[in-house]
Amino acid sequence: MKRTALTTATAAVLLAALTACSSKTAATDAAGKPAAPAAQAKPLTASGAFTKLSARVAPAKLSGTVTAANDPDHLLGRPGQYTSKVTFSDSRIKAADVEYTHKGDVERGGEVEVFGSPTDAEARAKYIRAVTKSMPALAEYDYVHGTVLVRVSHYLTPQQAAVYKAGLNGLS
Repeated sequence: MKRTALTTATAAVLLAALTACSSKTAATDAAGKPAAPAAQAKPLTASGAFTKLSARVAPAKLSGTVTAANDPDHLLGRPGQYTSKVTFSDSRIKAADVEYTHKGDVERGGEVEVFGSPTDAEARAKYIRAVTKSMPALAEYDYVHGTVLVRVSHYLTPQQAAVYKAGLNGLS
């Protein structure tokens, strides 16, 4: 009798332990109800980055969203290239300075490009700097923060462009 009771008790303890180990326990709130799953952070997009940036840089106004169909550089979504891109204008740039440019050109204000990795963003900025170094007409300010590259028109003064850098550093 003692042996049967001991075997039954041991089996019950083992079963309880195995059940506890193999089942996933759901988190509960104070009332004992299942807790809501933690919201996953959405990856930052160019549109989202620009929204945050333009809150800090008042003269910046969204001028376009780049898609695979209208990307002039044909880089959107390509390996190692930007995953999203928007263009913006800056009201401090004189219309006469950009008279012969197209809507969305960096000269009119700038661009926000978002990449899959900080390494890709920095590689793009390095490439642009190398290409424009010997061509002052194409010069621009390029600021990288994590996966975000902000390209700013050379028609802005260094102090005006620095506001974009400060705003970019405020992104999380």
